[in-house]
Amino acid sequence: MQHKPLDGIRILEIGGYIALPFGTSFLCALGAEVVKVERPVTGEDFRRHQNDRSPYFRQYNTGKRSISVDLKTREGIAVVKALVPFFDVVLENLRPGKVAAMGLGPEDCRALRPDIVYGSVTGFGTTGPLADRPAYDTIGHAFGGLYSLFSDSGRPQLAGGLSADLVTGLSTATGVLAALVGRLKTGQPQRMETSIMEAVSVLTTDGITQAFELGEDPTRTSRHPQAQNFCVPTSSGEYLAVHLSSSQKFWTSLCRAMDRMDLAEDPRFAEYRPREANYFELTPIVEAEFATKSKEHWEKVLTENDVPFAPVLSMNGYLDHEQVQHLELVERQDDGLALLRPPWKFDGQRPDRAGRAPKVGADTREVASEVLTAHEIDELLASGVLYADES
Repeated sequence: MQHKPLDGIRILEIGGYIALPFGTSFLCALGAEVVKVERPVTGEDFRRHQNDRSPYFRQYNTGKRSISVDLKTREGIAVVKALVPFFDVVLENLRPGKVAAMGLGPEDCRALRPDIVYGSVTGFGTTGPLADRPAYDTIGHAFGGLYSLFSDSGRPQLAGGLSADLVTGLSTATGVLAALVGRLKTGQPQRMETSIMEAVSVLTTDGITQAFELGEDPTRTSRHPQAQNFCVPTSSGEYLAVHLSSSQKFWTSLCRAMDRMDLAEDPRFAEYRPREANYFELTPIVEAEFATKSKEHWEKVLTENDVPFAPVLSMNGYLDHEQVQHLELVERQDDGLALLRPPWKFDGQRPDRAGRAPKVGADTREVASEVLTAHEIDELLASGVLYADES
């Protein structure tokens, strides 16, 4: 049986989209019971009118339970308040002040359960001049300097994927874990806050250091001379990435793999500092060498010479790679959707993503029965305060 370290922890999630649900998907896979509070009938917006068939919703919500409650009603708020004492953690990612206005803010929940862990995930933080602004992944990339850092000078552009939201999800999960440890040590309630703006700071760390060292804002290519990295085409059309860093060993190994030991003696490239200064002269030389032979050849000789390298994989290439499969990082659902599993192992096992994404209100009756009688549930269902999918 898998060891899941959060087994027995209960989390009430009020919110949607990615940053919060991605964080709680980690916690769910680690064994926590996560109950989503969703609006009646349509549920949270990221279901995209597909209920439990949206691949995006499934990626971030598989294994959770759903209670569908109208939080615009006094009766709906009362149901959620009644549930709070039965949960270890309450997490929300609504606009700052919105849950407090409902009577579900941190102080309200602390009054209902004195040792509650309460977490808020926002765009820019809960206070300050930008606190009330809405924010999505693109806003985090732009405001955090990532579009500048990942683009060529003077030409900022959109990035693929949504790393700002995802790093916020990871920030949320680690913050909750730290808060749970704090509660365990002190017995006291814990208040955790994070935001897209704060979480993105993790991704800017190297760029900020570059800005200090260079004396100017870095761009996409600023780190390449320092990292001594290359992304090169092979004769068979595939690309490989090589990263030497400051190790003289790896530079010599690359020269040996290319059968270009003359470069190891060239004063422009022989040592790290001149190689850094002449990086943009070295790059076309390396590219020309790699273009003469196939990917298979280079993988063989780079491996033999212990050069740090990797194939430049597509998303499907990543999923199909033997190392990814060996590490059991992915589990496929019945229709083939690849769910990412947590990036940790415990006692040699990686936690699975058990279950499936819930339909809107799939667990309304069962969860509500913890605090309401069957008759009360029927009345609230009939009035529209609660919604249940009992198909």
